[in-house]
Parts: sequence; structure tokens; C-alpha cells
Amino acid sequence: MVDDGAVPGAVVGVVHSGRTSMAAVGNTEVGGTTAMPVDAVMRISSNTKPMVAAVALLLVQDGVLDLEDAVETFVPELAGRRVLRQLDSRLDDTVPAHRPMTIEDLLTMRMGYGFVFDSACPAVDEAEAAGLGFGPPDPAAVPPPDEWVARLAPLPLLEQPGTAWRYEFSFGVLGVVLARATGTSLDVLLRERLFAPLAMTHTGFTAPRHRLVPSFARSETGLVLFDSAVGSRWSAPPAFPDARGGLVSTAHDMLRFARMLLDDGNGLLSPASIAAMTTDQLTAAQRSGPSAQAFLEGGGWGYGVGVTDGPAGRRYGWGGGLGTLWYNWPDHDAAIVLMTQVLPPAAELFDAFTTAAETALGPP
Repeated sequence: MVDDGAVPGAVVGVVHSGRTSMAAVGNTEVGGTTAMPVDAVMRISSNTKPMVAAVALLLVQDGVLDLEDAVETFVPELAGRRVLRQLDSRLDDTVPAHRPMTIEDLLTMRMGYGFVFDSACPAVDEAEAAGLGFGPPDPAAVPPPDEWVARLAPLPLLEQPGTAWRYEFSFGVLGVVLARATGTSLDVLLRERLFAPLAMTHTGFTAPRHRLVPSFARSETGLVLFDSAVGSRWSAPPAFPDARGGLVSTAHDMLRFARMLLDDGNGLLSPASIAAMTTDQLTAAQRSGPSAQAFLEGGGWGYGVGVTDGPAGRRYGWGGGLGTLWYNWPDHDAAIVLMTQVLPPAAELFDAFTTAAETALGPP
């Protein structure tokens, strides 16, 4: 696929039975001559979510949070939610929420707000107009957390809390909750509780210029530059450390995170927390909803990760819309990561990579 021009280059990392292997192929740019380095820093987009979920569960273990805590305890601006009568209703055609949103609703993406594929939706149009961050990550375009919440607060929910799975807005709210619950910014919280203990030294909301590679977007004429390495939108700390998809990382760092989960938390997360995180939390009706059909493709969702039963047994993990993919197969003590920088990632690439891994692993 590199030879065919689907991606300029890629990094692959594998952990299997205690051994780690890494490889890179291709170049950093379309038509370029700089070989893709194995330690390239890339924008991991929605691969941010599993890491944020892990820190949320660390705070639950510490007693700072409870899964049943109301979101409004930490974000009082979101108290007294109203809910649209139907997705295409006017913003003032609402009913009261049956109950407050909870921390678990955020982790499971059942807060009642997110992407809509099945209807016109003025409430989502309003969120886009308010600059709340729909679409590809853009660290320079989203306002600081308090302003972000202030713009969100007047908007009604799309469904009653806890009833429907909708990607991905709830993780934006979750990031605000984690910061307020701990009295620190999300970037510092992630670094202190997750990245430093796991020696994930190149993961964060700001990219080192000398290690970051460019990213590209698909167009009718081929790949065009989405974000450069020099002057990148990730080169300065963002006003809003976005838990939905703001991190950069390396294949090596992502495998450290994967290894921690395979090792029953390695003294960080408890085995019970990992079991909850990697178990499907959705009902059959929620898995069959339009947003779930678009993103989960028949699988389920735990706390921040997709969960699927495949030919190599149960796997969990997630992909990033800028071209990254990670899965764990606990029955095989195996993890894989694929790092590219093309928006949106080709389904053929992700499918071929996953199929190759599962074929190599074989049945559990």
C-alpha cells in the first residue's frame, strides 16, 4: 500500500509473548526522500480516548470519582439538561432529562450527544457553528475548557442520558470532568498518572518539532498536506487539551500502554478496572444504532475501547482518524500498532493489517 501511494510511509509495532519488534517502511512525505523513522511522532487522534479512559479509571480506583457520579457535580453548567423530542427538532422543542449524565455515560459514549448520521439535526449544526470541535482534531481551533463548556451548556441533548451510543463528544466532556475533579489540567494529569509511570516519554498534547512527521488528507487529486511538521498546529500547547483526539505519540509509547493492559495493569490499573474497561458495556439495541453501526461495525464498546470477537479471539483497542490503529489480543498476549498519517485512514489498510495479525496469531 506504500508502493501504491495509499500512505507515504508507516511504522508497525508488535508485542507478543514478552517480545517487542518494530519496523518502518516508506517515507515521511508524498514523493519525499526522507525515510520514515521507527520513532516518528504522529498525531494519534482517537487513540487518545483509551488513554483518557484509563486515567478516569485510575481516579475511580483512588475514590476521586465514582462511575455513578453525576457530571454536573464537577460541571454544574451542565445541570438541568433538556432533551430534543426528536433529532431534527428545533432547539427549543425539548423535554426534561430523566436523570443527570454520569461518569459512566461519558466513558461509554451514552451521554446523549454526538455525531448524527441518521437525520438532520439543528443541535449538531449549532455545536459546529459554536466551534466545539466536530471533525478532524485542530488544537488551535477549540476554545479553553471553561469557554467550551459555556458554549455547550445552552444546547439540548439528542437523547436521554444512558440510552444511545453516539461518537465522540462525551470524551470532550470527560476531559473537563477529569481536570476539574483533580484541580489540574488534563495534560498534566495524563503525564503524571499515565505517561510518566509507563515511560511514555513522547506522548502528549504538544509535539517535538524534530520528531513530528507531516500528515495528509485524501482529495480527488491525491494526498494533500493536512498539517506540516514545521509550524504544526501541534507545536504549541493547546488552549483545550482535547480528550477526544488531541495527543501525539509513537509506536513505542503506544505499545507501552498496550503492554500495561496485557500485564493486568502492571501495578497501575487494577485487573478489575482493566476487565471493566475491556468488556462490552452496550446493549444489543445500542450496538445496532446508527452511530454504532458506523463506527463499531458489529462490535461493542467498553470504557474508551472497542471490543470485538474475531477469528483470533477477543480483541480490544481503537483507531485514530488521522491514520493510527491499536489492538490487544489478551488470549495471545499480543498487541499491534500501525502508525500512518493519512486522513481518513483507508478501510482497506486497517482491514488488511488486522486480518494479517489475526491470521498470524491463529485461533485462541
